Amino acid sequence: MTAQNAVTASPVARKPRLMVTVAALAAGAALALSGCSAGQVSQTANQAPAINGNNIDVEQISLRNVHIVYPSEGYTNTQGGKAVLALAIVNNSGTVTDELTSVTTDLGTVTITPPTGDRVLSVGPQQTVVAAATAGAAGEHGDDHGSAPTTSPTAEPTASPTTQAPATSAQPPIDPEANQALIEITGLTKDITPGLTYTVSFNFKQNGTVQVQVPVDAGVEADRHESDKSGPAPEGAGGGH
Repeated sequence: MTAQNAVTASPVARKPRLMVTVAALAAGAALALSGCSAGQVSQTANQAPAINGNNIDVEQISLRNVHIVYPSEGYTNTQGGKAVLALAIVNNSGTVTDELTSVTTDLGTVTITPPTGDRVLSVGPQQTVVAAATAGAAGEHGDDHGSAPTTSPTAEPTASPTTQAPATSAQPPIDPEANQALIEITGLTKDITPGLTYTVSFNFKQNGTVQVQVPVDAGVEADRHESDKSGPAPEGAGGGH
């Protein structure tokens, strides 16, 4: 009886040992992984975020990727200079057109240049208007929008009354970036610094006013900051484990 009890008890005794062994192996794997990554630079450390800006909704209007553009030629983002606001304005209403009447901020005076061919920056139902992300993009392809209504009746004079109506309603959403607006802040009252946000108010005729905390585009890539723990980056670093 004593021998049988000893035999049957032995598998039970082995279970805690097995669990301890598994836990030790898991801990060793975790230490190996942390040691592998020590002193290395993440592959995404030097990549800019996919979306730089802020998002906010006001009634039926959605503002997407609102940010101050990293300065290119002609823009300095320093006191006395001028900067560019970039964003996409989406009208979610199915029936009502809205208009961006003004943009205000204590950073300076804001000038709105509508897309080519428009007197005001209006956004039709279920449409999107994009403000230029880079200087000089506004109206760059403005002729494309003016030529489409002229060429479509010429190509099909017989079918134009039937086919032209749906083509006209579907045309604007195809490429909202083809004919962009331009929103500039001129006479900057202070330097605009990446890492900070600045209050900007967007005033719409139908949907009211919304304040946005607008970040600043930090540029193409961020600098790597080394410390005594990370050590210098090895030559040709960039691969992962």
